[in-house]
Formats: sequence, structure tokens, C-alpha cells
Amino acid sequence: AAGMFLRLLSDIQWRAAHPKWRRMTSSQRSTSTTPEPHPVSLPAQAQVVICGGGIMGTSVAYHLSKMGWKDIVLLEQGRLAAGTTRFCAGIVSTARPVSIELKMAHYSNKLYQQLEQETGVQTGYMKTGSISLAQTQDRLISLKRIASSLNVMGIPCEIISPKKVVQLHPLINIHDLVGAMYVPEDALVSSANVSLALATAASQNGVQIHERTSVSHVTVQKGRVTGVETDRGRIQCEYFVNCAGQWAYELGHSGEEPVHIPLHACEHFYLLTHPLKEPLSSSLPTVVDPDGRIYIRNWQGGILSGGFEKNPKPLFTEGRNQLEIQNLQEDWDHFGPLLSALLRRMPGLETLQIMQLVNCPESFTPDMRCIMGESPTARGYFVLAGMNSAGISYGGGAGKYLAEWMVNGYPSENVWPLDLKRFGTLQSSRTFLRHRVMEVMPLMCDLKVPRWDFQTGRQLRTSPLYDRLDAQGARWMEKHGFERVKYFVPPGKDLLDLDHSKTFYKPDWFDIVGSEVKCCKEAVCVIDMSSFTKFEISSTGDQALESLQYLFSNDLDVPVGHVVHTGMLNEKGGYENDCSIARLSKRSFFMISPTDQQVHCWAWLKKRLPDDSNLIMEDVTWKYTALNLIGPRAVDVLSELSYAPMTAEHFPSLFCKEMSVGYANGIRVMSITHTGEPGFVLYIPIEYALHVYNEVMNMGQKYGIRNAGYYALRSLRIEKFFAFWGQDLDAFTTPMECGREFQVKLEKGMQFLGQEALLEQKQNGVYKRFTMFILEDHDTDMDLWPWWGEPIFRNGRYVGKTTSSAYSYTLERHVCLGFVHHYDEKTGEELVVTTDFINQGEYEIDIAGQRFQAKAKLYPFSSLFTQRRRKDEVELSGYQRE
Repeated sequence: AAGMFLRLLSDIQWRAAHPKWRRMTSSQRSTSTTPEPHPVSLPAQAQVVICGGGIMGTSVAYHLSKMGWKDIVLLEQGRLAAGTTRFCAGIVSTARPVSIELKMAHYSNKLYQQLEQETGVQTGYMKTGSISLAQTQDRLISLKRIASSLNVMGIPCEIISPKKVVQLHPLINIHDLVGAMYVPEDALVSSANVSLALATAASQNGVQIHERTSVSHVTVQKGRVTGVETDRGRIQCEYFVNCAGQWAYELGHSGEEPVHIPLHACEHFYLLTHPLKEPLSSSLPTVVDPDGRIYIRNWQGGILSGGFEKNPKPLFTEGRNQLEIQNLQEDWDHFGPLLSALLRRMPGLETLQIMQLVNCPESFTPDMRCIMGESPTARGYFVLAGMNSAGISYGGGAGKYLAEWMVNGYPSENVWPLDLKRFGTLQSSRTFLRHRVMEVMPLMCDLKVPRWDFQTGRQLRTSPLYDRLDAQGARWMEKHGFERVKYFVPPGKDLLDLDHSKTFYKPDWFDIVGSEVKCCKEAVCVIDMSSFTKFEISSTGDQALESLQYLFSNDLDVPVGHVVHTGMLNEKGGYENDCSIARLSKRSFFMISPTDQQVHCWAWLKKRLPDDSNLIMEDVTWKYTALNLIGPRAVDVLSELSYAPMTAEHFPSLFCKEMSVGYANGIRVMSITHTGEPGFVLYIPIEYALHVYNEVMNMGQKYGIRNAGYYALRSLRIEKFFAFWGQDLDAFTTPMECGREFQVKLEKGMQFLGQEALLEQKQNGVYKRFTMFILEDHDTDMDLWPWWGEPIFRNGRYVGKTTSSAYSYTLERHVCLGFVHHYDEKTGEELVVTTDFINQGEYEIDIAGQRFQAKAKLYPFSSLFTQRRRKDEVELSGYQRE
């Protein structure tokens, strides 16, 4: 059997490398759960304890020891690489749609290539290349988008014809293909052996490895890891790393202070065959057929083929404590559709003799991205798990980034898409996870067009207005578990049609969103923005102001009632958060942040605010419903409802005041809309939400009021060149790089976090600049749309990627936002980006391999702020002047 073969090979190599380790015979091992004799007792203390001896745990140990940390203990409850790693198909694939995952896989490939030479352990590394097949034009477009990203990263990749597929892999049936993507440097490895090679290198660097040692729980005191309890005694430690794979969830919940790690196991099947009559060449490319839901690789002259079925089987929902994954039950009925797809793709296999159907658990996460990072509740508790069946592809890169995070305090790349803190406790319900992974596993192969949404685990967090909005045609998306409106389907529209229109081209909601945008510009719209994260920070004395002045980059010592837009920066000047803070009184502040900041921002502030009982921070997200009134008539609606003048003289921009609206008291009204358009956001105590909404809608009838959603908001903010955190801004982006120097108190002689980095940038210049691009030769009706992540070219050379984009209904053009870098043509070194460098270039945006001319701007169109003009006037005035 495959598992036994890999295991046997691994055991021989491991024993050869470590003859002093006493072993039991393999027959005893497979039938007995009695602990083997331990030649070495556990140390009483260590700097780091890693739980899990699979590819993740060994990779973290390897990279930590490479970075100079030596006092490390790795614990494995069974044997090294005996969990999911042992059964992994061993395919190292860089073709990933998410940039950070692509980088992790690329690093892993390079690491595994040299690992055998470094350690002397055979890893089975073989550069075979991979072919991803497309049965539809939409699938081919998605592959072209990935190919664009790979090419600009310097990873060889080409879109090929079906004829070329046959040349590369003669057994493939190409009759239903429209094209494919070929990545020649993708590889195969023996994953168990890679894990053992990493362990060998770590061991040579001083890491202690103990098998047959179970961790029962992690002890946490005063919010910090202090030690680990095992079945062989306690180890005191400063850092704990949970690399327990499918057991990570249970281990996280085993302590007094639970760490929520939302993942769930599913059964995963693959087939092994005997060698063909003419054994397959070991260099034959791996084939991925996402429309057929299968992957195929050569295996010892035969075939290894698995896939992601539409009806997955979740596993261990009630939890189970078994040491190693024994091969689960074969289920040929369940594997039937995948076998049919395999025989359609490779008809020559019909007569092939099957050796085994392997069934092993794989753990999946709620959003199909792996989980890494530090727990928000227990400092020193790190997690690396939930690989969604890509563990061997990510193993090297993920271990590197986590090791950097532990040693330096931050990784070398923006890993926010993978950060544990993107989840809250709400994603840890067993029922939620079971239902979500049943959706996630088929999604591994499903075509994901822009703006798709999960269907399971929905209606979890909702505004009090949910039913009212739903009845009026709201179409919903979900962010951090919170339901948010995309747009409203007008009466008489075919609802079913809209729900199923998924495309890379002009979407069916185009005109609907256009009319919502028009209403925001000419009358008044209401957008429910209750999902925003809301904190109140107050103190008995000046503690709140003093602490926040250091943690935020803008000056918060403003008169009561003023709102400040500010960044929450890290030591490198990068945005950990981008928020609005209203000063409610001398000693209390109201902070508004993006929806997915709820866990991250709380943990960041808790870690840095002084431990002072007179300083109180409260999460009030659930206490307030937020209604955003956008448009020139918002002032009329609010004036009439509150019997108070709301004009600019009485209620200036960036102002906050508690008011009555209708019968309801205590409503915080802010003159800010997050779009650049005039209007107000009302923060309403939830018990008044329905009343205030009804009053606003009734009063607004005569002003042409209507509901709107987040798609309209996106279009408005992008045409105004407003950057949003999580899309455009991240921990590696500074205010200096996106034209926000005016939001930083550099000249005021006050110390704040990130100040030194910003002063250095001010003196020496920046290495990237946030830039706005207007597509020029792009046909909105016929051409592919830009969404995000498209490569930007200047004078034919790659200079960066877009971070967000939208159609501007005002300019009647597509607008993309993104960062422009300046790379030295000979060395590739990053150079300072000047205004002249931006302005003097000819730009193109690459959409799935097709390049469109674009005009670059560093400032928004002033004409959009003052008055609406005709399109040709905007072009004449805007393009030339700025």
C-alpha cells in the first residue's frame, strides 16, 4: 500500500539518521497503542513547544532553528509524519489565485528542491510540471488570470492549446477542452519524507523531537502562555505552536482559555493503480481537471488520482482522540463520480488494475484559506493548521512566515488573508463548521467568479433591519459573519436570473447599482452599515487620550464633537487598521473600524493599552445599528426629522453630535459617509433602529429616497480615490505611500507608533505609490472586467498590481486603484517612486492576459467634488489639469 511504502522508506531513513532512538517493531506499532519506551526524558522548560510532527510542525521547527532559536521542543502524539502528511498526494502546485498562497507555494517548491542536498534525506523531489485543464471559456479566463500573476512573479507559465496538452501528456482525452495552463516548474515529492528531512535538519540544529507524547492542554496566565501539560509531564515555555492538523480545533479548546481554530475534517479519497504495461514516465506532468473535479499524477509507473466530490463526508464532528490516522473505510460508491471523470479524461485506464482506494482525512477552513498567526486571547500561542488539502504546497512557505512572525514580531509578507484573527468565536460552532466544510470541499474545484458568496452558515449576524430590507429586494453578501446588502432588486426584475448571473464580464446588476449611485449623487440613499466594528474607549482621567495619541497617527486632541480619520500603525508605519474616531467627551472616544477588524483591532489595542483599571475599552458593535444617509438631500431629511439645522454652518464636516431623530433619543450623528459624497451616518441604539429607519424612509419619500447597498458604496469610494483597509491598505502600506501625509501628526512634536518609519520615508522617499487608473480603450459591455489583483505595466514593464476596482458611473469608465513600484531595469532593485515617475509613464492593466491602456492619476477628479459635469468636460478638465 502507498502509505506503508512511504512509511517504510521514511522509517529506514529516520533510523539511519538517528540510530540512538529506540523503536518498536512495525507490527507492534500498528496494533498497539502502548507508548514506546522513551530514551530521553522531556525537558522541564523550553522557549518554544511545537505540537504536531507533520509537514507544518517540522517546517516551523526547521525555520525557527534556521533563524537562530535553538531551545525548541517538537512533540508528536504518534510518529512523525503519520497524520494527514503521510497520506498527502505530494503535489507541489504554485497555481494559486490568492497572492500570499502563491508566494508560499513558490517558496516551498524552491525549499524542497534543495532539501535532499542539505539533509541527506531523500525527498522524492521530481520537477514534472502541471497542466490545469479548462472545459469552458470561463474556466480558461480564471486560468489566464492566475497565469498573469505567475508570469509577473517570474514563475514560468503559459496558456496552451488542447493539442499541446496531448504532446505533454499523451493519455489525456482532449475532445471537450478549450485550453489549459502549463506550469513547467511544479513538482512532486514524498510528503512524509519532506517532513522527515525538515525534522532531521531541525534536529541537527538543536531542536529536540519527542514522539509518542500527547499534549493535553496549554496553560495560560494573565493572557500569556506559560507551559504545556503532556502525558509525560509539564514543560514550561514562552511560546506554543499548535500544528495539530485536524486535532488543532480540539487542542485549542482544551485549555481554560479557549483558542478558537475554525477547521473541520472531511474524508478525502484517492486511487492508486498498479503500473501500466508501459510504466508511465516519472517526469510526466501532473494533471488537474477542475471541471471534472479530479487531479492525476504518476505513481511508480501507475496512477494516483483523487478529487473533491460534490457531496463530501465530514469527519469527527463530535471529536475523536485517535493517535494516528489509520486508513479509513474504502467507499467505492462515493468515489464513483470521480472514477467516471478519471476514465473520461484518460480512457486508456479502463483495463488498469487498481491497487487501493485510499481514504484519509483532510482539514478545511470556513473560507478555504489556511490559518496562521497568534491567538487574540493568549499571547505566545501560535497556530498553523487548516491547509485545505494543500499542505505540501504551503508547508515550506507557511512555516517560514510563522517563524518570522514569532522571531521578528511580524512576517516578511502581508499574511492578513491567512491570519487567525480574521475569524471570531462565531465561526467556531461545530454545526457551522460541519455545514461550511461540506460547501468548501466542492468549492475547491468550482469556478469562482468575482463576487461569489458562501451559501452555508448564513444569517448568523444580522442587523435589526434585516427582514425589512430583505422584503424590499435586498441581495446579501457576508463579511465576518455579518449579512450586508449588495444591492436591491427593483420590483418586477427576475430575481432568479440575478442570483445565478456569475461572470467575469459585465454583470447583470450593472444597471441596478447604477441607479443606486445616481440616487446617491442626486437625491438621498440609505445604506445599512451596522457591520462596522465599534469600540468605546474611556477613562477617569487623561489616560484614554494619552494612550490613543501614541497608538494612532493623527492628532486626537480635538474639540469634543469632532471626528478624526486616522491610521493605527505598526512600528514600520504600516496600517494595522484605518478608522474614524469621534471624541464624545474630554475622556471618551468612539471608534469606527472595518467589519473584519473586530478581533484583530481588539487584540492589537489590548496588547498595547496600559493595564489600568481606570481605562476602559468596550466593544459596542452589537449595540448600534448604523444607517448611512448619502446624498445632497440627506441634510433635508435629517433637518425635518430632528427639528435641528443640519447645514454645513451648523453641522460641519467630520462632526459628531447626539441628537433625537423622530421619537428616538441618543442617536450619534456623524457628518461622514466613507464615500466622499455629502451625508451623515446615524449610530442608533438597536432598540430604536426600526423606528428611525421607518421615519427616515417616510420623511425621505418626497426627496426621492431609496435603499442602496455596498456595491454602490464601492463605486462611489473608488471614483473618489478612497482607499479601504483590507483591500488597498495593509500592514505593509504607510500613509506616505497613499497620499495621506495630512492625516499624520509628524509636525506636532508628539510621539506615536510608526513615527520613525514615516520620518525616514518623508526624508528618503517611498518605494511604492497608491495610484488611480482610468481604463481608456476598455469596452464595458464586451471586454473582461478588472476586479482586483490585475498586473499593472508602465512602459511595458511590470510595476505592481491593482488592489480594487469598480465601474465609475460618473466618468463612464472603469477605475482601478493600485500600487506602482519602480524596479531597476538591470538589477530588479526597488527604487524611490517620484511624482514624475508616475506622471511620465504610459500604463496598461493586464486583465487575464489582455492589456488595456490606462491613465494614471495621483489625485481624484476635482470636478467630482464640486459639481457634476458632462463626461467630455470631465475628461478635458480632469485629465490635463491634475
